Amino acid sequence: MTLRLTASAATLAAVALTATACSAGAGSDSSAEDEARTDMVVAHTAEPANLDFTTTGGAAIPQALMENVYESLVRIDQDGELQPALAESWDISEDRATYTFHLQDGVTFSNGDELTSSDVKFSYDRVNSDAWTNGLKAKMAVIDEITTPDDQTVEITLSDPSNVWLYDLASAVGAVFSEDAVSDLANEAVGTGPYEVSSFTRGQEIVYSARDDYWGEAPKLETVTFKYYKDPVAAVNAVKSGEVDVLASLQAPELAGDFESPDEYQVVEGTTNGEVVLSMNNAEGVFSDQKAREAVLYAIDEQAIIDTAWGGYGTLIGGMVPPTSPYYEDLTDVFPHDLDKAKELVSEAGIEGESINFTVPNLPYATASAEIVASQLEAAGLKATIETQEFPAVWLEKTFTNHEYDMSIINHVEANDMLTVFGPDYYTGYDYSHIEDAVKKADTGSEEEYISGMKDVARTITEDAAAGFLFLFPNLIVADAQVDGLPENFVSDAFPIATLSWK
Repeated sequence: MTLRLTASAATLAAVALTATACSAGAGSDSSAEDEARTDMVVAHTAEPANLDFTTTGGAAIPQALMENVYESLVRIDQDGELQPALAESWDISEDRATYTFHLQDGVTFSNGDELTSSDVKFSYDRVNSDAWTNGLKAKMAVIDEITTPDDQTVEITLSDPSNVWLYDLASAVGAVFSEDAVSDLANEAVGTGPYEVSSFTRGQEIVYSARDDYWGEAPKLETVTFKYYKDPVAAVNAVKSGEVDVLASLQAPELAGDFESPDEYQVVEGTTNGEVVLSMNNAEGVFSDQKAREAVLYAIDEQAIIDTAWGGYGTLIGGMVPPTSPYYEDLTDVFPHDLDKAKELVSEAGIEGESINFTVPNLPYATASAEIVASQLEAAGLKATIETQEFPAVWLEKTFTNHEYDMSIINHVEANDMLTVFGPDYYTGYDYSHIEDAVKKADTGSEEEYISGMKDVARTITEDAAAGFLFLFPNLIVADAQVDGLPENFVSDAFPIATLSWK
């Protein structure tokens, strides 16, 4: 049997996940004036260290570039469903190991190069080479061979059938590059998307310009600017003053009430893929002992963290799988808040009063949550010393790359990222060999076997106390009332901007 998916060019260009913003003039009461505008500015908190997600970790770079500058063969829509992108259709062999992608016609990169199947082969071979150092590359390790029968056709054969691989292809590892434009990815982004980066000022902003030669439906705005604010209150004030039109993620939820005037503002609340994880170094130090990790999980009260640190916004999940996933299971009952049990385990592990190196990125949700976690751990006899680190530069280097930490907090926003965060050689230090066989059996099985098997894997990770799962990060967007195209949910790597417009 052969499976085939297709979509029209108009469908491909319908980018439903938009969380962007606009320029000076937010809050204007003149809709005619807004309709005449062709620019927007969006405020973000977590800034990209550079423009190269092939060698730099973190979510900020793909959020800025995927679907806007770079595209993959496929994409994920706002409902979490797979849609065609650079591939207008694809066929899957009966043994589910070979995918034949048929490329869109007339696609060019922003440097004028024409997209051909050789660019796809180059890009995906590169992921599995030493050129890619980002840990996300493991998602493409299942590729066995890539062939190009002609300029418009790519055949990709996997070493084993995989239920998750096609969805992984929609993430940053699926980005297609021009072979002639990868010499300086940190500063120059050349892709097939609707926009190109006209300027990038580290720590301040990215300015996008619409491409007049884009292969799909033309973007609605000529210029979009992402501005970065480390201070969440400053970002809120920028919306109020009209400096920006959309705050893509409200990092001061207690201020949501400031935007209750429907004539001036709109507030969009939905869900994300972002699991706010209380990471613990499983490989070395105090938390290489599972009893010590279990003590932490019994000591923390996740609902109190949501209520105090994040204004009551967010969802308790208990594991590394969001409710939008087919293999989600509520695991909040595995380690219920039990201070007496926590104290008992602290004593058994012999760690009472031992200092814990608690490295926290200087992101609002992380610093706010860390203060409460440290207080809750102190009640159980644990001393967590908070070290706030600049994000992304310092946290990515010391905690993420060098593993110089005992405990941390980070929002892992990538879709289907459980096996990345708890995969081999990742900063959590979890013993992946413990679940490797179960993962492979689930991924190569039927759809029913995949869902059942991955539920078991997720439960195992939680029961191993591999980390704490504080809450599922909410999607809170604040925008000028005249901005159109804002999403309810954010469930892909990207903040797409091609369909943003003024009402």
